[in-house]
Amino acid sequence: MNATREFVLTLSCPDAKGIVYAVSGLLYQAGCNIIDSQQFGDVQGEGSTGLFFMRVHFEAPEHLAEVATLDKLFANVREQFGMQAQFRSLARKPRLLIMVSKHGHCLNDLLFRWHSGQLPVEIPAIVSNHPDFAELAKSYGIAFHHLPLPPGALHEVKRAQERQVEQLVSEHDIDLVVLARYMQILSPEFCEFLKGRAINIHHSFLPSFKGAKPYHQAHERGVKLIGATAHYVTADLDEGPIIEQDVERVDHTLGPEDLTAVGRDVECVVLARAVRWHVEHRVLMNGHRTVVFR
Repeated sequence: MNATREFVLTLSCPDAKGIVYAVSGLLYQAGCNIIDSQQFGDVQGEGSTGLFFMRVHFEAPEHLAEVATLDKLFANVREQFGMQAQFRSLARKPRLLIMVSKHGHCLNDLLFRWHSGQLPVEIPAIVSNHPDFAELAKSYGIAFHHLPLPPGALHEVKRAQERQVEQLVSEHDIDLVVLARYMQILSPEFCEFLKGRAINIHHSFLPSFKGAKPYHQAHERGVKLIGATAHYVTADLDEGPIIEQDVERVDHTLGPEDLTAVGRDVECVVLARAVRWHVEHRVLMNGHRTVVFR
């Protein structure tokens, strides 16, 4: 396969007959080679949206191997079915900005996966409200931006710091912001700026065990399952559309620090999966839920 000619088409539209035929037929007629195709219709049960979703990974002939050209080719089908559709070239690696506070396990995991070729992205910048991981960033050759926030910062102070992050997002042409245990509540304005392109990770005890030391609280209650949730960031704190979750079973022999260690491992894995699926264009929005083509 020629990576410079590989593309992913993602689409959603009201469910109707003939969508798969129209899409695959158009690509075939244009001389494209479909490598992988997945689809899902949310048409059954209470709360269904009636939408159809599709992801197609294909190789285009050389004369069509541009996103703008493929968009033009697809115009009639898009209009016919009322589609929201996007073509993305796999020749361009998505660009990440990672935000972190004082817990570096998710940051370290993402950097290792990126450096070892497991995560097909570029990471031009890391932002933190603490200086702790400047040397880690330096060891990977990534720019580290220390943007401090005083405890209990007023909205105006927080927005000034967030605007610096927004500037970095624009300057570095960032596709996805990853909150790798960035322990700050984002303003509604910042959430709107990052809509659909920011992923957060947290433990799955919520709404129980809020605040400091959740794993110590969980130990006191004798929990038997520890989990993590990765979701898109919205103004509703920790309630954005869920991308991935996982759990690990624990028992009475584990102390609070042991539970914390288990939780950190789960957080790393869940966040890495969510980031990978996003940058591989496998996640589509379905109202307040997601469709994930794994």
